[in-house]
Amino acid sequence: MLKRKQSYQTLFNDFTWDLPEYLNMAAQVCDDWAVREPERVAIIDLTEGRREISYAELLRLADGLAWALVERGVTRGDRVGVLRTQGIWCAVAHIAIWKIGAISIPLFKLFQRDALQSRAVDAGAQVVITDPDGAQLLEGQEALIPEDLVLSDKPFETVQTGAEDPAVLIYTSGTTGSPKGALHAHRVLTGHLPGVEISHDFLGQEDDCLWTPADWAWIGGLFDVLMPGLALGVPVVAARMGKFSAAECQRIVREGGVRNIFFPPTALRMLKAEGAVIEGLRSVASGGEPLGAEMLSWGREAFGLTINEFYGQTECNMVASSCATLFEPQPGCIGKPVPGHEIAVLDETGQPTGGEGDVAVRRGSASMMLGYWNRVEATAEKFKGDWMLTGDRGRWQGDYLQFVGREDDVITSAGYRIGPAEIEDCLLKHPAVATVGVVGKPDPLRTEIVKAYVVLKEAQQASCDLAEELQDFVKTRLASYSYPREIGFLEALPMTVTGKVIRKELKARAAAEGQA
Repeated sequence: MLKRKQSYQTLFNDFTWDLPEYLNMAAQVCDDWAVREPERVAIIDLTEGRREISYAELLRLADGLAWALVERGVTRGDRVGVLRTQGIWCAVAHIAIWKIGAISIPLFKLFQRDALQSRAVDAGAQVVITDPDGAQLLEGQEALIPEDLVLSDKPFETVQTGAEDPAVLIYTSGTTGSPKGALHAHRVLTGHLPGVEISHDFLGQEDDCLWTPADWAWIGGLFDVLMPGLALGVPVVAARMGKFSAAECQRIVREGGVRNIFFPPTALRMLKAEGAVIEGLRSVASGGEPLGAEMLSWGREAFGLTINEFYGQTECNMVASSCATLFEPQPGCIGKPVPGHEIAVLDETGQPTGGEGDVAVRRGSASMMLGYWNRVEATAEKFKGDWMLTGDRGRWQGDYLQFVGREDDVITSAGYRIGPAEIEDCLLKHPAVATVGVVGKPDPLRTEIVKAYVVLKEAQQASCDLAEELQDFVKTRLASYSYPREIGFLEALPMTVTGKVIRKELKARAAAEGQA
């Protein structure tokens, strides 16, 4: 853990990664604690009443599930899907997979059949740990439902893996073509810890208790909250929300004894709209989109503290953060580089610049991916020399990093990063659609909404009914949050000479519509 009584500059200058040759995340988040303090509370499960799960029980369940996976032929290096929402079995599933030396694949319960299949097939996952509802969405994969099993009580010896051995495959938003799987090693959790600690004003203090409304299938839920909490010995609250509301947040904080929360920006905006006040918190962190001065000011009134922003992406997460106990936030800026991560803003030649440029992270960051799964060329394109390109634009304000905007076309809506290509591919399967372009349209609540511009086939007539039909078509095939909230019908799309949609023109059109 980081030393609290040091200045930011001292922490940053003195930090070095201490990665052992052999490292397994299952030992970090479960085995080691179960030996040291077996009765220590690991997870507070509010999904059905209130249940406290100790590290000893977490280990017993993970060992039993690991044996069940081995009995089904899962071995080291195999890919296993985890299609569970917040709850004890989601945590147990990842731990059990890592104990075998296999690779876990977080999958959203909001995904529909097409979205799940594209990822499961690409990864070669033959087994998916899920629940009865999730099992109905699988095709060709074996569904493993832990609640239906009689688990062995025999201890399972966690295999010896290296810090660089693959452990988790997290799919990105699919900016171009189908979604890409970012393959991470067992060091990825260690790489997250400094950023998680400072974004919560040094997480790990007495009575700390961590929760997020974000799904544990997202890297923000899994590696910004669940696994760091378990590794640091901070109890993590598991709670499933129906419709997000201030009242539900207040209930979870009260019943779970929550002191530390990761709120995506959209959740904060919704709380602000309700005029919510949540008392008793020690820290609130937020990441995914920049917060402005007004939101930071509101946060001080609503929570009685300063919200700490942080920055990262699936390929390399938690690389910059604010930390109110170390330095004052600067509105419009994300914060400063997290100890252990070197950030640069690069010009067109790939050299660091004082002006606007490409935000990049130097190789050597412990949270940096090994590469994209089975995509050598895409991995090479992600790097420029010693730097991994984030695809975001930024500039320095002193030693604060200011986020300018995205270079790519990923849509950020309600905290989710949504790739337009997957939605376009889905809509093109509809018999009425000739071609389509999908972009983000500015929205005051969600940051952006998904807007689809559709060119219909001959003899097809544009109508409100058809627009609703197309929305439902996407809803039932992809993630429910990624359907187009607006459909616009055009005679033709702006195209390049090579036949590619000019998204810049569509985005300008959508922005103009929003202003109107």
